[in-house]
Amino acid sequence: MRYTAFLLGLVLLGAGTAGAQLNASNYTLIPPPSFSSPVNSADPAAALPAAPTPSLAYSLTAAPATDPNPFLVPAPPAPKPQDVTSVFENYSWQAYVGYTFMRFYELPSITKNTNGYNFGLAYYFTNHWAAEGEFQGTYLHQGGTDGWFLFAGGGARFRWALPRNTEIWAHGLGGWSHFTPQTAAGFQQAPAFELGGGLDFAFKPRWSLRVSADCVGTRYFSTYQFSPKGSAGIVFKF
Repeated sequence: MRYTAFLLGLVLLGAGTAGAQLNASNYTLIPPPSFSSPVNSADPAAALPAAPTPSLAYSLTAAPATDPNPFLVPAPPAPKPQDVTSVFENYSWQAYVGYTFMRFYELPSITKNTNGYNFGLAYYFTNHWAAEGEFQGTYLHQGGTDGWFLFAGGGARFRWALPRNTEIWAHGLGGWSHFTPQTAAGFQQAPAFELGGGLDFAFKPRWSLRVSADCVGTRYFSTYQFSPKGSAGIVFKF
């Protein structure tokens, strides 16, 4: 009788434990109540998991500490200052016209002062080198007769730039000359050359004053003439 009562007690104890586990498993299937606002179950977005909350370390390093407003755009860097090399523009073409004086050494015992004009045209194909052409006509009086010394030639010119758009230049020309009046000593035409240089002083972007000095070489009357020449005039650049 004592053993029967002990076995009955074990059976009842096992049945109570099994019932308690069944009740606990039933309670875990019920989701906990939510305190947020109700969401429509028909919305498919409600079934998506919520975005993860960034950690404290990420939030501290996400935005730079020196720029609290992420909508501010930094100003672009200031442009570098540019050096001003000249207030005048360099032009490729130069046209010149001016007064010319030449002392013509006709013969060792005869010299003539001639006055007139010359004009020239130069094209600079680089900053320093140009192709140049020139024409000169100077008047003289000899033996009671009027005459002219004419020269036309072409060649090369080289220039150096100085402050305030001033230029110093040198040139060499070769060409042909004509001398009148007719004399019994020889022909009226002869080959000629011109060597010299000058200065151009700019007073406007397109205008300059020019002074130059040259030596004109010719061969008349079976002798050589080396005649000094000076000129002053105006230059137009285009």
